[in-house]
Order: sequence, then structure tokens, then C-alpha cells
Amino acid sequence: MVGNDRSPVTVIGLGLMGQALAAAFLRGGHPVTVWNRSPEKADDLVRQGAVLASTPAEAVTAGELVVVCLSTYDVMHEILDPLEGALSGRVLANLTSGSSEQARETAAWACERGAEYLDGAIMAIPATIGAAESVLFHSGSRSAFDRHETALRQLGGRTTHVGEDPGLAALYDVALLGVMWGTLNSFVHGAALLKSANIDAKTFLPWATGWVDAVKLFATDYAGQIDAGDGEYPANDATLSTHFASIEHLLHESEAQGVNTELPTFVHSLVKRVIDKGYGDNSYAAMIELFQNPKAPSRARSE
Repeated sequence: MVGNDRSPVTVIGLGLMGQALAAAFLRGGHPVTVWNRSPEKADDLVRQGAVLASTPAEAVTAGELVVVCLSTYDVMHEILDPLEGALSGRVLANLTSGSSEQARETAAWACERGAEYLDGAIMAIPATIGAAESVLFHSGSRSAFDRHETALRQLGGRTTHVGEDPGLAALYDVALLGVMWGTLNSFVHGAALLKSANIDAKTFLPWATGWVDAVKLFATDYAGQIDAGDGEYPANDATLSTHFASIEHLLHESEAQGVNTELPTFVHSLVKRVIDKGYGDNSYAAMIELFQNPKAPSRARSE
């Protein structure tokens, strides 16, 4: 639905995130029905205009769009499995964190009950739900997403449908979390190095974030090289062997300054494995050969 859609929405699960989701729908002018095992968690939402359902069945039948945000998929099934045909003709938008396999299995389960299914991943914290910059991924039924896009966009301005495969939202979720942890681990390791010279992390911070902006340019080139699929990976910035030499400097400096060496040692070992496969003269994008094909044989080296 588009335009001034104010269709009813049900939210099941009122942890901090579930409460934030329901509040965002209320701010968008949607009639909101909520249900939670601990009903007192709905008190503030009821004061804002939400209706507290007495049972999951009552909540599910209150509208076509049923948004679920629970601790696990198992808990979701405990609540929804007994409802028999209540889900028939409705859209189940599941924002419970889980794996791509669970998402695909749940999509089939929902289909058996006559429901359209959307799996979702929330790349935001409760305080930023509804903000223009907040990212939410949805995958699964495109027609269901299109009908309820206006409502779903109340949760975040960067709400995006990433494909009909129900598992894609979960894959985007963990892929981006990997980027987050890799970046944060590297920042904290760098801060530890500079702390050895009495340089505060706050002094390091603008240089680190500025460097992340520069790394975006590398990643842009590498994305094209990876998608080309020809195994060439031209070294437009630096060869993998050049990167390897710099990683050895990082490893040596970490040892010299008494900083934990596990992170640079790990990166060092990964890069060496790809160089040993014959990609030393290629760009860092050649690392995809290890991550995507960990058991692939080394390629023949040209003389």
C-alpha cells in the first residue's frame, strides 16, 4: 500500500525492540494491536493508543499485517503454532533474529498455513527505530512487501526489500555484522597500539574514521573485480604481496609494543594462504578466493 495507508498492524513481542516497533507504527497513525507474554510491557503503548490483545489469536486476527519480534524462532513457533488457521490470508513479517535456513523453513511453514511471509533484519537499535537513516532488510514475498511498504517504512527510512528468497535478509544481517566487528576490532587494536605511546583513542578517532572513508574507495573497486568472476583482480592500488609486507609491519609493531598479536597474526595467515595459491600480484580482492572457495586448489603460476 502507498500514500496515506493507515492499515491496522499487530505487533507480537514487546521487548525493547518490539516496543519501539509498535511505537513507530502508532506515530505513523496505524491502529496497533499488541500482545506479549508479560502484558505489563504494553502499559506505555496502551497509553499511546495501542490495543492490548488478551491472546495471540486475538492479536493475529486484528489486522492483515502481523509483525513478530521475539527472542528466538522457537519462541515464535511456541506462540503461533497452536493458532491453526488464524494466519491464513495474513502477512507475517518476522523480525526475530535467526539464520537464513530458519527463515526459509519458516517461510514454508507460513505458506502451509495460508500466510505470506517476510523475513526481516533490523540494523538499528530501539532508540533509532523510525529514523530516516535506520536500515531494515526484508526478504520473501515481494507482493506482501509492496502492499505494506508504507507501514513497514514507519520503522526506518532505509527499509529495503532485498529479494524473494526469504533467507536473504538474514544473510545481509550477518554479512554487515561481520563488517562491523572487523572494523571495530581493528579500531580497538589500533587504539591499543597508540595507547602504548600515550595517544588517546579520541585523538586517534578522526584519523581512523577518515581512513574508513578511504577504504570505501578500495572496496568499490574490489566489488567490481569480485563480481567480474574472471579471477583476474588487477592491482590498481597495491598487490596482495605489498599488503602482506605491511601486515608484517603491523604484526612486528604489535609485538614490540606489547599489544595482543592475535588479530594481525590471523590476518597474516589468511593473506599468506592466498599468496601461496598464486595471487601475490593481484589486488586484495583476491581474498575472495579463500573466503568463497576455501578448499580450492592453487592456480597455476605463470613463468
